[in-house]
Amino acid sequence: MVQTADAIVVEFLTGELLKARVVSSEPSADVALLQLERPPRAPLTARLGDSDTVQVGDQVFVVGAPLGNGHSLTVGHISAHRDRDGPLGRVSPVEFFQTDAAINPGDSGGPLFNMAGEVIGIVSYILSTSGGSEGLGFAVTSNVTRRQLLEQKSFWSGMSGYLISGDLARVLNLPPPGAGFLVQRIASGSPADRIGLHAGTVRATIGEDDLIVGGDIILEVEGIPLAGPEGYVLARRRLTNLPPDEPITITILRAGLRLKLTGTADP
Repeated sequence: MVQTADAIVVEFLTGELLKARVVSSEPSADVALLQLERPPRAPLTARLGDSDTVQVGDQVFVVGAPLGNGHSLTVGHISAHRDRDGPLGRVSPVEFFQTDAAINPGDSGGPLFNMAGEVIGIVSYILSTSGGSEGLGFAVTSNVTRRQLLEQKSFWSGMSGYLISGDLARVLNLPPPGAGFLVQRIASGSPADRIGLHAGTVRATIGEDDLIVGGDIILEVEGIPLAGPEGYVLARRRLTNLPPDEPITITILRAGLRLKLTGTADP
C-alpha cells in the first residue's frame, strides 16, 4: 500500500512517469494524498463527485491495472452501500460502495466513476475465494476521501498496522489493559522509521486474522493508551495537531520489554 511504500512513481496515460511523495494519509479508510515532483506535461483531471447522490443499481466503471495490465476498464453497478470496519483491525467503520464491476489485484487505488465521468469512489479491496474477481468489490466513497484528505487536517506516519485486543492480545502477551497497535510495515525514511519503530518480520495467521508479527506493539502515544478504536482516534488527532518540530513520545512493547521512543514528525 502507498502508506508504507519506500518509493512512489505515478504513470500517466501518455506513458510519462513522475516521482511522488505522500502528503497525508488515512489508513483506516485506505486512502492517501500524493504530491507529484512536478506537473505532468499533458495533465488530464477527473472531477470528484458527490457519493451521497449515488443509488444502488447505478451503473459505474472502474479504471485500474489488474495484475499489472495498465489502464484497464471494467463496467458494473453499485450493489450496496456498506459501513464496514476499517483495515486496521476494526478501528472504525468506513463508508464503502459494493460493486459487481470486475476488480482484481492491481486495481486498488484506482477510481470508481459514475457515468458522468466523476470519481465517486476509490477502489479498496475485494472479497474472493479464488483470489480474483467474484463480483464483490469495494471502494471507499468519494465523500469519505474528501473529508479525510482535503477537508480535515491529516498527516503521514509511513506505518501500517493492526489494532489488537482480546484473545489476540493475550496470544501476544500484551500487558494490561491488553490492547495495542501491532506495527506491520514501515516506509524507509518515514516519521515512523525515524522515530525508531520496528516493522513485523513473519507472516502468521491467528484465528481469522492474517498478520505480520515480530514487530513493535505500540501501547501509548503521548500518554494516550491505544485501548480500542477510541484510543487510536484520540492518538491520531493528537499527532495531527502537533507542530512539526514538537517531540513525540511513544511507549512500545518490543521483545517483551516496555520501551519509550522519542522523536519528531517533521519530514
